[in-house]
Amino acid sequence: MSLSPTDVDLDRAHEHLRLLRAELSKAIVGQNAVLDELLTAFLAGGHALLVGVPGLAKTRMVRALAEAVQLDFRRVQFTPDLMPTDVLGTEVLEEDRTTGKRLFRFIPGPIFTHLLLADEINRTPPKTQAALLEAMQERAVTVAGETRPLEPPFFVLATQNPIEQAGTYALPEAQLDRFLLSIAVGYPDEAEEIQILQQTAAHAPPVLRPVMTRADVLALQRAVSEVLVADELVAYAARLVRASRPGSGDATVDGWVRWGAGPRAGQALLVGAKALAFASGRVHVSTDDLRRLAKPVLRHRVLPTFQAEAEGITADRVIEHLLAQTAPPRGRL
Repeated sequence: MSLSPTDVDLDRAHEHLRLLRAELSKAIVGQNAVLDELLTAFLAGGHALLVGVPGLAKTRMVRALAEAVQLDFRRVQFTPDLMPTDVLGTEVLEEDRTTGKRLFRFIPGPIFTHLLLADEINRTPPKTQAALLEAMQERAVTVAGETRPLEPPFFVLATQNPIEQAGTYALPEAQLDRFLLSIAVGYPDEAEEIQILQQTAAHAPPVLRPVMTRADVLALQRAVSEVLVADELVAYAARLVRASRPGSGDATVDGWVRWGAGPRAGQALLVGAKALAFASGRVHVSTDDLRRLAKPVLRHRVLPTFQAEAEGITADRVIEHLLAQTAPPRGRL
């Protein structure tokens, strides 16, 4: 089953998504909201940051996605001694034994792939974190003065432990802003945890079959880009983002927020909402789509004040306030 990149059959597209979810469910128990957000970023062609304590199958989710789609996959374990060239690649000097001439040859790094898992991204210094910036934004890599494009689709999934601080390097705001979504991975409920224990104790790891090709993924992403968004919803997305900034006229935000979201947050909110609508079988974005994605889009782009953090006010709490105070469009949108 293959999709045309120029004429997507919606029924067949949604069948692809159903098959993909079915394959992922073989490897991942529960975490339905997390998988929804992961697939939203994937369909939107954006990058995602998975944030959660160890042992919540963050890496397994990424591996499962790679196994269920026929895309090149690389995993990089980010460590304090990782260098930019370990990610991007490097040039080596080689001698032609026939002519005796010496030439430089570029050896591509693991970033030259479709799906890159940046495991524990906050364990490497800023200079190596920054090596991803051009690739994530421009879909290209510049080494030794030559810019090399990355074959689409290019998708970075990074994992991060929010608790352990020893030996870690906080991601700068410019790096965080390149992630379409910041996905909070929580603990499973009791029934899910029992099922996890039963599966891992009694069975070998499941083998996932690929249900999409590269052409299918590109066609789906193109179809998502054509989902309709009403002007009123574009304005609502802009109001939500602008309301997150100090000086917007909300005294609560002024007291809670040091730095609000920029225009890229509004872009992420709209493209993510398009993907969420498409995955739900609709060809237009709704108000609920925007509200559903407000937290994963904004939580890594809103920086609470030191006083707010001392009082236990998180970025998610700020976003809940924004949703409560920002009036949605009137009518059924």
